[in-house]
Amino acid sequence: MDLRCGVDLIEVERIKKAVDKWGQRLLYRIFTRTEIEFARARRNFYQHLAGRFAAKEAIIKSLGKGRISWREMEIVNNAEGEPRVRFTSEGRINKTVAISISHTKDYAIAQAIAYEQTHLSSPQIRFA
Repeated sequence: MDLRCGVDLIEVERIKKAVDKWGQRLLYRIFTRTEIEFARARRNFYQHLAGRFAAKEAIIKSLGKGRISWREMEIVNNAEGEPRVRFTSEGRINKTVAISISHTKDYAIAQAIAYEQTHLSSPQIRFA
């Protein structure tokens, strides 16, 4: 079984400065409308954007650079509030990706584990 891990850590201030400089152009280049609306609905807008940015970077690392673009994936929360990745390019990605996101006032970190789900091996990956 092919199992790959990606991790990304980013300063929240770096995201804030980039958004302040590039505005909507940057937001819609990296994030989907759903991701932007999710972050805007939260008290700490930039922390949530940074968390989703870190998750996308971690996913790119776990899949291998050049395999997917920023907007071909969307970070959403399930009914329990756990982050999940939804791929918008049906069929291009043949792996399951589990993600975890955490953030503080200053930093956001995310981890992604990509694996192929086969009938012979179905790992149950859960993040605490």
